[in-house]
Amino acid sequence: MSVGTERRDAEPPPVNRRGKVAVASLVGTSIEFYDFYVYATAAVLVFPHLFFPAGDDTAATLQSLATFAIAFVARPVGSALFGHFGDRTGRKATLVASLLTMGISTVAIGVLPTYASADLIAPALLAVCRFGQGLGLGGEWGGAALLATENAPRRKRALYGTFPQLGAPIGFFCANSVYLALQTTMTDEAFMDWGWRVPFLLSAVLIMVGLWVRLSLHETPAFTTMLSSGQQEKAPAIRVFRTSPGGIVLGTLIMLATYVLFYLMTVFSMSYGTSADGLGYERTEFLVLLLIGVVFFALTIPVAGLAADRFGRRTTLLTVTAVIIAFGFVLGPLLGSGSPLLVLACLVIGLSLMGFTFGPMGAVLPELFPTNVRYSGSSIAYNLGGLLGASLAPYTATWLAAAFGLWAVGGYLIAAAAITLGALLVARETRDDSLNTAPTDT
Repeated sequence: MSVGTERRDAEPPPVNRRGKVAVASLVGTSIEFYDFYVYATAAVLVFPHLFFPAGDDTAATLQSLATFAIAFVARPVGSALFGHFGDRTGRKATLVASLLTMGISTVAIGVLPTYASADLIAPALLAVCRFGQGLGLGGEWGGAALLATENAPRRKRALYGTFPQLGAPIGFFCANSVYLALQTTMTDEAFMDWGWRVPFLLSAVLIMVGLWVRLSLHETPAFTTMLSSGQQEKAPAIRVFRTSPGGIVLGTLIMLATYVLFYLMTVFSMSYGTSADGLGYERTEFLVLLLIGVVFFALTIPVAGLAADRFGRRTTLLTVTAVIIAFGFVLGPLLGSGSPLLVLACLVIGLSLMGFTFGPMGAVLPELFPTNVRYSGSSIAYNLGGLLGASLAPYTATWLAAAFGLWAVGGYLIAAAAITLGALLVARETRDDSLNTAPTDT
């Protein structure tokens, strides 16, 4: 071996600047969540009228929400697929692939035919595209969380882990701001004719921005160390179930209350708030209230990260989950009051709690798994939580509200939070764990 080769071998791997890490993890998840929430809003405001048979508004809404749930079935599949490559070939390339999968599926929705022109082919194609969205997001979050936390100082890992978490409120705010702008500048006829397609087509521009940011990154130090030691797994998604089943179960249940709370506060509240059988708000009026609430969602995420670094992940989440249970008792009276002030209070409180419980997850889930299966493990736990919590939340809450009233929706949230509280009581504190962890056979 030559001297020059020895010197090159001895050189440390390139390190990402922390500012670039923050931007890359934030921009990528913002784009992905924008795509995801554009669909969520359309599933309430547009798709029941354009992609399903006319006649029964409640049935059309439930059918639309059923297609919304398809993505949560796809997300665990995406987490296993992209997690496999993320643990074998690297975080960077996998994040680029997940972004393209999500983006192409979103743009495709913007050019789909409707039920009036394609009959049952229209909802079938809509379901396929929604599956593609779920597949992409299933691989996105785990990679973005690892990008942030594996590049972070240990004592600031939860704070760095909030960068990808901030993508959720930013994406939601941007998606619904586009809808609000369209609905205030267009007639209802023009919006339902072609205006609803604009938010989906805009995703093409956002994809290019996200690719430009992510292609300039280097691999994370933890993955580079694992790669150089030859500890890659041939089938990480299978391996993680054998070596870390407790991490998957705990991670899934810890995420449950987060998902149920968020989709009650967004998709269900918008559906109930704008329906004739609910509060009967104008769509633009309720969107404004929801956007105000999402601002508080964004503000509380970094505060939660700081608290999780200071007091520990477990203590922070136990406290927040107990407050979520208390909120479940007042959700019905606040939302059902119909008063703009009390409805806004419900959204602000609920989405603030969402920020507090969602913020630490960018550190909590990766810390449950060793490096060689971390992408797969954290992604699978995150997305199984979505399958159990988010996929059913809007549909279940709509049925509960119609059959029993809003008190039952609050009870649904209480039950989900109680399960999460139990999981947190069993879980251990991971604040002081190293992310440069070796494989385990336990």
